[in-house]
Amino acid sequence: MEPKKKAGYGFDWYFPPLGQRIVKTTVAVLICLVIYALRGYRGIEMPTEAAITAIICMQPYASDTAIFARDRFTGTLIGAFWGLLFLLLLLLFPGLGKAAILYPLMALGVLVSLYSAVVMRRMDASSLAAIVFICVVIAYPEIEEPLQQAFHRIIDVMVGTTVAICVNIFRFPREKRRDQVFFMRTRDLVPDQLAQISSNVLFRLNYLVNDGARVCLMSEHAPAFFLSQMSAVRLNTPLIVMDGAAIYDAQENTYLWTENLKEDSSRWLMERLEKMNVSFFIYTVRNHRTCIFHQGNVTRGEKIVYERMRRSPYRHYLDGDSFDLREIVYVKVIAPHMDAEAVIRALEKELPQQNLRWAVRRQPGLSSSVGLYFYAEGAHMEHAEKELMAMLQKDQPTLEPIEVFSNTGYRTEHDAVHLMHVLSKKYEPLKWTVLWENRKQQRKRRGEKE
Repeated sequence: MEPKKKAGYGFDWYFPPLGQRIVKTTVAVLICLVIYALRGYRGIEMPTEAAITAIICMQPYASDTAIFARDRFTGTLIGAFWGLLFLLLLLLFPGLGKAAILYPLMALGVLVSLYSAVVMRRMDASSLAAIVFICVVIAYPEIEEPLQQAFHRIIDVMVGTTVAICVNIFRFPREKRRDQVFFMRTRDLVPDQLAQISSNVLFRLNYLVNDGARVCLMSEHAPAFFLSQMSAVRLNTPLIVMDGAAIYDAQENTYLWTENLKEDSSRWLMERLEKMNVSFFIYTVRNHRTCIFHQGNVTRGEKIVYERMRRSPYRHYLDGDSFDLREIVYVKVIAPHMDAEAVIRALEKELPQQNLRWAVRRQPGLSSSVGLYFYAEGAHMEHAEKELMAMLQKDQPTLEPIEVFSNTGYRTEHDAVHLMHVLSKKYEPLKWTVLWENRKQQRKRRGEKE
């Protein structure tokens, strides 16, 4: 979804679909307000603690809501206890009710509430304890009986936590699509090949994979980039790497399939690049490892890339020409923008005849240079996707491919998080949505037969 900019200010307006947490929080607040309305509360007399508690306790998952509810209730008991003692102290010593003494004492009560939660090893409940303490004592001297005041605050919090838990436990009937393979591009999840996947996106992705979603991540780069930037991702499906030139099983550290350059095309490309005095990297796969050979003089940009990449245990940089032309998966040139354009102009007319395709990508950390990649003509994502599906369907013939792509790519983290929401809805759609889609397909089949 494209962001909408507000003219003159440069702000990005982001309008994602309403999430379940937002809807459930709204419903929980409505229920709290209705409960107190039925009890006869109106206007300024309407207690807000229950609604506030429901908002705070509502989390993406019911288990998290239970944890927040426990902390909220613990903090309430601590704050209500010290609030009750504070009010009793004021009743016993009315002279403490003067403003010069009262407000410093309230601040001291906040300190005691916070410290009590820390002593009880309930750090997450400390701020809630202080809030409840203030809610109990702030209206002094216009308060009800101290015990009644504290009791009402406890009841309010219990109402809010109970409503939040009940609403979050409720789930519309959904159907998990374990008969589908979801294809996602890594460039939609991270800004570039050197960046680490964010913890928020990682949590959501691993949650879906652990639940049974079959997710295939597709990368333009060699497996080493994925294994370094997404090492914490739990995979259950092989990767499509090298811009569709290979399929890699990260669990077994093996290449399942590669689309190599033809021997004649490799020889032609290397000869042309050498004549133009252009240095380049040759990427081959040998014994299920990425082996990289360098040809020509090492440029400054190549030296920077080499020093950055050679530390990876998943790639091997080798010297010399000890490779088979039939092993080459792709050839990479790192050059300034103008030089890369000159190389493309010199080769562009003959590339289709050699069954080659090329791609240009920016190089993180090298603002003045780009990467120029040469692949076999048949090495692309769509072809690799079909090859992978053929492999997977041997064991499970009913599998179907589903693409979960972003139209705009990664801009900020919330774009990646939004894409994970899209994946979640595709993996676990509402049951009546699935039934409606099945009926539409049945009608279509009937119409085709007729």
